[in-house]
Amino acid sequence: MATARRPVRIANCSGATPDPGDLMLAQATAGPIDVITGDYLAEANLAQYAEAYAEGKHPGYVVSAYNGLRLSLDAINEKRIKVVINGGGLNPKGLAEATHKMAQEKGYNLKIAYVEGDNLLAIVHDIIKPDSQGRLPHFDSPNSHVKLAKDTDNFLQDPNKKIVAANAYLGCRAIRRGLEQGADIVICGRVADASPVMGAAQWWHGLKEDNFDKLAGALVAGHLIECSTYGTGANFAGFDQYPIKQLLQLGCPIAEIAENGEAVITKHEALNGIVTEEVVKCQLLYELQGNIYLNSDVKADIANVAVRQVGLNRVHISGAKGYPPPPTTKLAVFYHGGWQGELTLNATGYATHYKYDLQETQMRTQLEEWGVMKDIDLLEFQRVGVPQENPRSQLAATTYLRVFAQAQHAETIRRVYQAFLYNFMQHFPGMNCTLDTRLMAIPIPFLGYFPALVAQDQIQESVSIIGQDGQVEDHVVVGPPCITEELAPRENYDPISPRALSSFGSSRTIPFGDIILARSGDKGANVNIGFTPRKAYDNAEVWEWLRNFLTKAKLREMMGDDWQDWFHVERVEFPKIRAVHFVVYGALGRGVSSSARLDSLGKGFAEWLRAVHVPVPIKFLERGLRGKI
Repeated sequence: MATARRPVRIANCSGATPDPGDLMLAQATAGPIDVITGDYLAEANLAQYAEAYAEGKHPGYVVSAYNGLRLSLDAINEKRIKVVINGGGLNPKGLAEATHKMAQEKGYNLKIAYVEGDNLLAIVHDIIKPDSQGRLPHFDSPNSHVKLAKDTDNFLQDPNKKIVAANAYLGCRAIRRGLEQGADIVICGRVADASPVMGAAQWWHGLKEDNFDKLAGALVAGHLIECSTYGTGANFAGFDQYPIKQLLQLGCPIAEIAENGEAVITKHEALNGIVTEEVVKCQLLYELQGNIYLNSDVKADIANVAVRQVGLNRVHISGAKGYPPPPTTKLAVFYHGGWQGELTLNATGYATHYKYDLQETQMRTQLEEWGVMKDIDLLEFQRVGVPQENPRSQLAATTYLRVFAQAQHAETIRRVYQAFLYNFMQHFPGMNCTLDTRLMAIPIPFLGYFPALVAQDQIQESVSIIGQDGQVEDHVVVGPPCITEELAPRENYDPISPRALSSFGSSRTIPFGDIILARSGDKGANVNIGFTPRKAYDNAEVWEWLRNFLTKAKLREMMGDDWQDWFHVERVEFPKIRAVHFVVYGALGRGVSSSARLDSLGKGFAEWLRAVHVPVPIKFLERGLRGKI
């Protein structure tokens, strides 16, 4: 354990598999840091190459993580920077051994460790057995208000739907133990996104497992930097306040975590980026499930989290309250879902709606005549865009129809394509499309997704230390958390002591995004969204209006034609950052790799609702600036 008690400087280098190795190198060389962490794994990443890895056609780990270590190893060794990343994917041992080999070849005295225990494929059928009522242990099953999308849980009885990956979300216990045992680089597989940051903070400050408030603070800090440049200006709804040059080549964020769990979010001065209260608020609201943020080592109540600008590109965060973790953790299960294909057709200008009516009816009628419709699991004709009125160019007058199909057999998808070709010359006026139709003509397999729950005491979480000879010199099974606590029902409420909107005076209808920022993301089949005022409108009166305006009924109204009656909405407030947060259950279908949604990860949900026109009190508009370049 390190003896220093100053805040530990933890620099993120990745939020997704595509993040290049250059980001790790930049964090290692652009300024002083103690630890580099990286989150390379979105939910579907492990499953995407599970079979190729099993067949020896893929290394099993994330190649960009290896590249980052290859580029950065000199600086890591020279500065004695600790590294904790989940780029080990399905094969953390393999990446650890490759890293050890690199270090040995360079003559560096670096101790490499790897964390295992997340891969539960061998026992997954014992974990997700139906209960007495025939229900599987779905992640949302404790919530009786949630209904699951069609075909969510039908894979166990189908021999064609083979499970290819089942990985539990591990905490930080093995990471901390590896660092305590002297590891310089800890390679993980599927740990929770913030676990590398938590493990580093726990090791640095010597936090005990029951220091829940402090661990909750580290969890929030990890959440704020885990998505790489999302913490420095990427995916930021307020980007229109800045010149584009300031948004290019962003550096990744840094969390300076104090012993009490409070933190300052910042970045290297030499790297580009924006760290403001607005940026930090938006990232805090990303991919939440309400006021309780879950991890295998702590439950963090973030209802009273506060942010405060304390310097240029420095934002202080505090107020997280910690509680014992739940006895279960998330288990991401992926299986052969079948085959899918999609086709994009363009319509230009006049009578677009009727053109798409004709196209859809042609194809459905043909498929019915051939007797194919009964074999199709899902067929959607998604209309994307609205043609500009009195257009100044053909592109401005063009929208597209996305034909999306899923079925158990590739031949069924090919028949959908053939239905399009059969009526090709009977197309609507002006139909045009790309000449490359391989996405439908050549069906591709897709993975079904089932987020399950697994008891933490069923997991053998461990860390192994590689010795100088390349063999494991120490192997420790860390065991489940010492203290756990069952989850309480999630908070869900409309405004308490509501105030009549008329009391705010007369209003003007404008795009919601003129005064409000938002961020949204996916939680499996569900989408979350948080709203908070732009800086020019960030005051007590606008907050009072916002929290009274954004009820569950108002969100349903704003969703318009996309709202389905079987969806379920939960709402909470974060008063200290003046934010209203919602989770819409079911909005992403089956979620992740099996979703038919064009925006399958829910990132565009917030930007859509910010574009909806709403009545805003005129007095706010007279005092504030629209904030757009």
